[in-house]
Amino acid sequence: MAYDKFNKLTSSAVPLPIENVDTDQIIPARFLKATERKGFGDNLFRDWRYNADDSPKKDFVLNNPIYKGSILVGGKNFGSGSSREHAAWAVYDYGFRCVVSSFFADIFRNNCLNIGVLPVQVSPEFLHKIFTAIEGNPNTELEVDLPEQTITILATGEKESFEINDYKKSNMLNGFDDIDYLLNIKDQISEFAKDTPL
Repeated sequence: MAYDKFNKLTSSAVPLPIENVDTDQIIPARFLKATERKGFGDNLFRDWRYNADDSPKKDFVLNNPIYKGSILVGGKNFGSGSSREHAAWAVYDYGFRCVVSSFFADIFRNNCLNIGVLPVQVSPEFLHKIFTAIEGNPNTELEVDLPEQTITILATGEKESFEINDYKKSNMLNGFDDIDYLLNIKDQISEFAKDTPL
């Protein structure tokens, strides 16, 4: 199994109300040498999190202990820029299982879906409600229901639906990447091959 199954996630969230966050900000290019998915979380938002002497920047949200959880809430156009899949790896390795925004760059969205991070696109109005709720109470919990394709602010009960490709949804529910999916249907593939003339 490529990653944990995603069904329903209830968690507090980390707010990052910055628009146009690109993949070089998510994981700077100098950290792209590794080919495995491990260790990238240490350098998630590296230049925003740390000073040149590696001391934490106190005003950056990931260094603020009042914010925690496995949901990252970003501003509009999250994940723009180069197509590096390491950006999604860094988000996952840090511990986030869901990213919420009012718009995602397509390649970043697909990279997230391929490794078990659910990108939830909401309306700008609902995103504003989420940020407002977290600002009022850092412990505000969100419920992300993949089978129903809804996200709910539990404190207020406000809810919105989100879209996801049926194939990617099925893979997320089963914890499959593309290779796992093919292995899961290998008997069907073999049967099809037997019945198909060359």
